[in-house]
Amino acid sequence: MRESSDTRHRIEQVALTLFNEKGYEATSLREIAEKLGVTKAALYYHFKSKDEIVAGLAETRLARLRGLLDWARSQPATLETRREVVRRYAADLHDLRYSDVMRFFERNQTALRDHPVTHKNRDTMIELSKVLHSPGEPLATRLKRTMALFSLHAGHVFQMAEAGDPEEYRQAALEVALELVSD
Repeated sequence: MRESSDTRHRIEQVALTLFNEKGYEATSLREIAEKLGVTKAALYYHFKSKDEIVAGLAETRLARLRGLLDWARSQPATLETRREVVRRYAADLHDLRYSDVMRFFERNQTALRDHPVTHKNRDTMIELSKVLHSPGEPLATRLKRTMALFSLHAGHVFQMAEAGDPEEYRQAALEVALELVSD
């Protein structure tokens, strides 16, 4: 069982590298199999399509988000909880194990627009944003606090466009996000 899991993980990592280098649509299962040094049939044993590979990649990310969501829901609805949600979300975004997955989803939004994992991710993000505000708060407050999560992504995109020090951009984005969830 472990060998099958390791093989699936290896396939996902090779596919992710190719998707990030060439784009999702421009990468074929044949290329993934060649890069792995296996036959297409061997690849099909684990994944029937690129969509299944994407689903596997997304599930890892979604599991992390659901874990954060579960933790946040178990906490009191306080300013410190909101700040900790933002800190944990920021740390997850910049975890090297998941940064390539995040880059893949950011760069392939058009190709994945109608993919089921895109909808699952959106729904989970909506649920996560809801823990940042209380029912009945003004729309502007709810929107501002939701934008805290997206400001963390914006910091990453902004840093890539300017080729600056990633840590400096991470800290600036975190500072902005923390301000957005504050009262």
